[in-house]
Amino acid sequence: MANIFKNAKLDLTATTVTTLYTAASATTGIFRSILVSNDSGSDDSITLTLTNGSDVFSIYKSEAVTANSTKELLTQPLVVEEAEILKVTATTANRLHVVASYLEKT
Repeated sequence: MANIFKNAKLDLTATTVTTLYTAASATTGIFRSILVSNDSGSDDSITLTLTNGSDVFSIYKSEAVTANSTKELLTQPLVVEEAEILKVTATTANRLHVVASYLEKT
């Protein structure tokens, strides 16, 4: 079993649901940090979900990110199992950036 530290980065240029991470076959992602940076002069919010097949689980629903700030979404590790998908959605386009750090176990 291999353990590899990785990161995923997104510039949320639209308000559509955007995939941050998909756990591949026989793979588990253990997220230690999900940072959201708001580089605009206006407050915004982000939604974070975990999808398993047709089931969608809300982790954060419209979580506020104040203007010109960075927010850590996780206080504990988040496990994403095989075939699960971690997705983010910005309320407003071209304001938020996401950087996630995780350990991938295969």
